[in-house]
Amino acid sequence: MSNDFLRFFLKHRLRRCLSTAIPSPPRAFRFHLGASFIGKPEDSSNQLTEEQKLSFSIDNPITTWKDHMLKREKSVKSVSAGDDFYFIQEGVSFGVADGVGAWITSGVDPSLFSQALCYHAHRYSKNAWAGEPESLTGEPSDEPTEGWELTPQECIELSHGGVLRERTVKAGSSTICVISLNARTGLLRAANLGDSGFSLIRSFNIAYSQSPQTHFFNCPYQLTKLPSSLRGYSGLYVDSPKDAETYSSQLRGGDIIIAYTDGFSDNVHPSEIRQITSLAMRQGSSEDRSAQDLADRLVEYARVCMFKKDKVSPFQVNAEREGISFRGGKIDEYVFAPQFTYLITNRLRSA
Repeated sequence: MSNDFLRFFLKHRLRRCLSTAIPSPPRAFRFHLGASFIGKPEDSSNQLTEEQKLSFSIDNPITTWKDHMLKREKSVKSVSAGDDFYFIQEGVSFGVADGVGAWITSGVDPSLFSQALCYHAHRYSKNAWAGEPESLTGEPSDEPTEGWELTPQECIELSHGGVLRERTVKAGSSTICVISLNARTGLLRAANLGDSGFSLIRSFNIAYSQSPQTHFFNCPYQLTKLPSSLRGYSGLYVDSPKDAETYSSQLRGGDIIIAYTDGFSDNVHPSEIRQITSLAMRQGSSEDRSAQDLADRLVEYARVCMFKKDKVSPFQVNAEREGISFRGGKIDEYVFAPQFTYLITNRLRSA
């Protein structure tokens, strides 16, 4: 266990469990996940020079992990998520992050911050519980259950600390949304910082949508790593993991959770999400296939919307509220995320 983890445990009195006395109850829920993404078209007028371009070294574990995530099977033809990224810890947690593109004007690659942030979120979630200790199978076992409980907000705090220690990440900032799922109880917990977010869809209606956190229009809350030349400068917005908004809900069979960066939510209205979800989930595919199909459909639809100037986008509506003239879609990357789309469906296990 790393020193930062140990300090975190002591600070928050997190409980580590080693127990064989009480077997884990069977898991009542199963989760099926899809993920899709598209990078923003290159802008020749706003690019890094060869000297400014950095990447994680070949022996850095972030490199192998990042390449694996980018190669996930999907029908959308894309090889990059741009400045956005995502992570999936199967059956436990998932999340999206949106690197703030404005850093490129300072010669900083915004994608490094979001990639490192998601890598560390994956790393810290790997041996954590979404709520309480569970066996790997969910069946009674005499094997000891080890691990620790980690809330989404705690995951964000640890992940930010990991980025601050990454030497390749000289500077940058990112929004982040982390969601954990408990397969035994059906408890969903989430923490969101900035204008990425998620929606909970129930019976083809949107039961909950995360509201964006912004300092002002198009300036989201964000985790930051400042270069030494700017540390101590008071004119910057530097937010804390503790500023993340948290949410919890008891899931029901058939619920769908979609996480996304703002490249998606700036171009697709909630009513359109509902319509596409309803159509995709009625195609009769397997649950795993349905989850991935929905992720791909939503990403493809967002790609069409961001280039349309004759369609009123959510970004246009919000801009006009601020007295700003803007027409049509907003070109961005997204997972769905601006678009990383994280789609999770849960079904009650049949008796």
